Amino acid sequence: MSTTHDRTTAQRATQRRVAFATVIGTTIEWYDFFVYATAAGLIFAELFFKPAGAQIGLLLAFASVGISFLFRPLGAFLAGHYGDKIGRRAMLVITLIMMGAATTLIGVLPTYATAGVIAPIMLLILRILQGISAGGEWGGAVLMAVEHAPKDRRGRAGAFPQLGVPLGMLLASGVMALMTGVISPGEQFIEWGWRVPFLLSIVLIVVGFLVRRSVEESPIFEEIAAKKQQTKVPIVELFRKHWLLVILAALVFAGNNAAGYMTTGGFIQAYTTDPDGPIGFERTDVLIAIAFAAAMWLIFTLLSGYLADKIGRKRTYQIGFTAQALVLFPLFWMINTASLPMLYLAFALFAVGLGLSYGPQAALYSELFPASVRFSGVSISYALGAIIGGAFAPMIATALVQATGSTTSVSIYLVIMTLISLTAVSLLRDRQGIDLSINNQAEQEIGATIFDKRKHVEEAPAVTVG
Repeated sequence: MSTTHDRTTAQRATQRRVAFATVIGTTIEWYDFFVYATAAGLIFAELFFKPAGAQIGLLLAFASVGISFLFRPLGAFLAGHYGDKIGRRAMLVITLIMMGAATTLIGVLPTYATAGVIAPIMLLILRILQGISAGGEWGGAVLMAVEHAPKDRRGRAGAFPQLGVPLGMLLASGVMALMTGVISPGEQFIEWGWRVPFLLSIVLIVVGFLVRRSVEESPIFEEIAAKKQQTKVPIVELFRKHWLLVILAALVFAGNNAAGYMTTGGFIQAYTTDPDGPIGFERTDVLIAIAFAAAMWLIFTLLSGYLADKIGRKRTYQIGFTAQALVLFPLFWMINTASLPMLYLAFALFAVGLGLSYGPQAALYSELFPASVRFSGVSISYALGAIIGGAFAPMIATALVQATGSTTSVSIYLVIMTLISLTAVSLLRDRQGIDLSINNQAEQEIGATIFDKRKHVEEAPAVTVG
């Protein structure tokens, strides 16, 4: 009896360590990623693209945010390939170091005024390295969390690495608000203050490295390695057998990512702080409001993990996307009142759908793909969804406002993206409780979409919702 109790206690302790490590690691990764997007919306047009003029310079700054997404699939391919061959933990450490190094180097870049055209070129190269790192990071983090978890707690376990995104945004916005409002207001922020948030990454990366090195490898991968059942070329196997799953999974993420990048990608920051625009808020006020939005997003992301275990991943997604679609017009109506309290209310309502349609993603993706190609499957689906959804969403939104003079066109664009994702998730089966181990490889190969009528024969029957 005590042996069983000791084993259970040890397993729970391991799961807590994994949850902590995935939250810390993804928070650091996404802090690095979002501090760039925030700076792009606030200052990079002036520092690196000034000769292009204010409007074109802002579009170029947002394009530099988006270009990293084009390289996410490369990171996903590389991390997926080696993550399915040499393990999840090793890839998590590598991606963390790559992201931190790129972010720190951005903090010491010369600007256009001192280095000319070489400055934006170096900026783009480092942003590309960030994209490669982000493409490989997410898959490893969610698999470490989900594959360590018991089958009835995968939703909430998978929500922990998802918390890294709102936490990263909260940290990035908070540090930027501190720099613009207290430490280096006004011209000081333009001269040197913007560099500090990037340079802080070198401290965060040391913390993240130590935490991630302390976590045990995923038990599913250890089983695959022990049985020598690693796939030789996981990506080829993935697209040969599971191409439809990759497409649908990517589309599931696209709507959430497009909407989320209105805040995380810098569009709302730029729109609301433009001195020649209709709002004219102070930078610090908006950054504090964004930090509030991130906190609300975190709460609903965590809640959605619990909901995914109670009512299923698919149903939680459907509720989330419906809530997101309903708020996309009121979001900009409230922002356009130029009232700070209304901005906070808009962000609070926006966070509901955003969190509910993000938290279940780790569990849903992990249960879609067989063990031998799971790292490749979740990483590539996530990277492709990010390209379709968020890659150029801030640039598209900016171009729509410049062309139409109204945010209504932005709302229409985001509603369309949300409905595409709602349709995609409705075409997937909810496979809550499926055996994720290599022993169930054959059963994992079938029944992931509603187009496949074959039944599951696993220990806990998969749920078909909707």
